[in-house]
Amino acid sequence: MKKTLFMLLVASVLSVSSEKAFAQFEKGDKLLNAGINLGGTYGGGGVGAGASFEGGIHDFISVGGQFDFMHWGYGGGGYGYGWSYNFISIAARGSYHYGKHFLKMDNLDLYAGPALGYRIASSSYDGLGYDAYGNGVFFGAFAGARYYFKPNLGVFAEVGYNAAALKAGIAFKF
Repeated sequence: MKKTLFMLLVASVLSVSSEKAFAQFEKGDKLLNAGINLGGTYGGGGVGAGASFEGGIHDFISVGGQFDFMHWGYGGGGYGYGWSYNFISIAARGSYHYGKHFLKMDNLDLYAGPALGYRIASSSYDGLGYDAYGNGVFFGAFAGARYYFKPNLGVFAEVGYNAAALKAGIAFKF
């Protein structure tokens, strides 16, 4: 799956053309992000994958949802014990697109917002330990940027306290 996401990212970079991109967010835009998650849930490490979709309801505001999967753990090694955690997050999210207030670049969209959802946690142990994480409601906050190579294709990155500390991948605009 990492290879597939990497190839999609490379394909989007190679598709750079001389077309003028008009990417500043507007009411009615539909935005889809798909990519990898790094720096896991609850301060753990790990990797995962996720996607988010938002629709513009105002010139500066979009709302939608996200789905993320994260995995992190430690293999037993010479000590004979190990653990692993899996997290699935399903959330509603909203973004305020603030870049158009001061940016002159048409192909860059800056945004930030909250997420509110439900996290499903599972764990496994090869030795002693206990399950410190359970299922439950979570609150997230993020800031991100989308850079469009074409009017409907680009890359994105988000940082914050959400399903992962860092998300990056491909961005689509419809």
